[in-house]
Amino acid sequence: MTALTTVRFALAGTRTDSVRILLTALGAGAATLGLLAVATVLSIPTGGGDNPDAYYTNGLLAEPGLRPGPSVALVLTTIPVLFFVAQCSRLGAPARDRRLAAFRMGGATPAQTARIAATETGVAAALGALLGAAVYFAGRAVLDAPGPSGMRPLPTDVLPPLAVMVAILVGIPVLAIALSLLLMRRVSVTPFGVVRRSRDKKVRPWPGVLVVVGLGGWVAFTAAGRVFQTQDAVESGRLFLRLGVVCTLLVALGLALGTGWIAYTLGRLLHRVGRRPAALLAGRRLMADPWAGSRLLGVIVITTLFGSGAAAVHSVFATGFRADDLSDRAFTKMSGEEYLPRDTSFYETAFDLIQLAVVVALTVAVASLLVMLAEQLVTRRRSLAALVAGGTPRPVLARAQLLQTVAPLVPAVLLATAAGTVMAFSALGREVRGGEFCDAAGNCTPPVTLTVPIPWADLAVIAGGSVLAVLVVTAIGLLFLRSSTDVAELRTE
Repeated sequence: MTALTTVRFALAGTRTDSVRILLTALGAGAATLGLLAVATVLSIPTGGGDNPDAYYTNGLLAEPGLRPGPSVALVLTTIPVLFFVAQCSRLGAPARDRRLAAFRMGGATPAQTARIAATETGVAAALGALLGAAVYFAGRAVLDAPGPSGMRPLPTDVLPPLAVMVAILVGIPVLAIALSLLLMRRVSVTPFGVVRRSRDKKVRPWPGVLVVVGLGGWVAFTAAGRVFQTQDAVESGRLFLRLGVVCTLLVALGLALGTGWIAYTLGRLLHRVGRRPAALLAGRRLMADPWAGSRLLGVIVITTLFGSGAAAVHSVFATGFRADDLSDRAFTKMSGEEYLPRDTSFYETAFDLIQLAVVVALTVAVASLLVMLAEQLVTRRRSLAALVAGGTPRPVLARAQLLQTVAPLVPAVLLATAAGTVMAFSALGREVRGGEFCDAAGNCTPPVTLTVPIPWADLAVIAGGSVLAVLVVTAIGLLFLRSSTDVAELRTE
């Protein structure tokens, strides 16, 4: 089979296939745009390059030491987009499976059918990468607006190295093709349909060990801070940063992988204590396949982890600003000078950027969840139609699906919120001190020490917003339930 024939077969299909290709291309374009933005920020020269005086109105871009902050925020928003691309590749899977089976019936080999499926994803990702690059260069030209002083709001005067841009444009389609081939390893395409080898491994609670080790590491390293302070400040700071990154990754990985164990445990609990049909159905489904949806729930949980940590850090900084303000007021009162409040807009802008990244990441994650719910309902349409034909009311099935989606999310979100708060307070502490000033006569202002409050309101908004977003998306996804439970689906393959 020639390459042109493979591409033609990959792009042939129904409107559902076209929608899948379009969504995959849009997701790949968004991921490309985000990665190009990260590369641009990291490519801003710090001196001695073509643009040694890279001055920008945004302090996060003007200070070389603060540029990793926007880069991390952009990466945080790109990760859910990649999961969205992976989830879109499953949209319309039953119809695509029948099309692949038809190719096998026509004489195609299993390797050729796998290449057809991978080519579809690769072509869509390549088109999306080109679209993302076009939007990047167009936005670079439109947003290049230096002020009277020559300062720009964005680094539109900087381009990443050519090798980096080529690596991003090529890497997105290659990653999509590799992911598609990896998923096809668990699929056997025959002339009579597609057979998927399900995961039968028992769910283990070992991800909880990662969470405990990560949180314990944060607390232990913070407690040993006095020892670090006696050493070289630069080296101790680097060591603390590396250990903090490792512990954070352990906690995030444990929470993401632990959603499967939480789903299985809740399924057993619902099956044991549930009395309503919806609870029993949800419990059996969670026990039968606890990993269904765990990838997307893991993204939501990780987003909640970083969002709650950012809220706690913001509370520490806000309390520190308040302590400094009280110290400044006391000094001006003692010295008789005019009080001038400090400008904290720079830090507020940084926290606004982090909050925006969390909102964007959560929005993309719940959009992926909507695609997953629609795909699950379409895939299980025969079993759902059989339940309806046997007398099960559709509202019972809707409540079962809602419970199956939300039940594992609530404890996972609560754990992520608590973990993010603990990590932030472990690193920065719960007490802040304001500055102490003395005049020429030796009169000093009393030290100001404040306790950092737990930002209950912000944490409630982050955790409650995550759960509420999933509830709304699940309710929207249930609109496909009536068409999927039509008794006529019993006659379809």
